[in-house]
This record gives sequence, C-alpha cells and structure tokens, in this order.
Amino acid sequence: MREEVVCIPNIGPKERRKRLTGGIVALVVGGVLALVLILSGQAVWTRLLLFLPFYGGFVGVFQAREKT
Repeated sequence: MREEVVCIPNIGPKERRKRLTGGIVALVVGGVLALVLILSGQAVWTRLLLFLPFYGGFVGVFQAREKT
C-alpha cells in the first residue's frame, strides 16, 4: 500500500510573499550585475561573484514555492 505524504507549511502567506519578493529582487540584481560585468569587459573570474545573488534568489523563490 502506498503511503500518502502530507505537506504542512511552516511559514505563513506573509513570509512566503517576503521570500518570493526577496528572491525575485536578488535574481534581478544578479541579472543586472551580469549584464554590467559582461558589457564592461570584466574578467571572466569576476563573474563567479554572481553566484551569491543568483543562489540567494533561487533559494528564496524555491522556499516560497515549497512553503518552507
């Protein structure tokens, strides 16, 4: 017999909205920074710093989506 998994959210709608907004802002900031770094001809290794805003953005969006 298959066991049904029940997901109980541990954050409320207000906190989910904050995490989603923060995640989207971080992704936009990462995109703008990427564009600036590419257009200004910066070294490729400097683009590794973009990991931070993109990581934060994806974590925020996924947490809001999964309600965790």
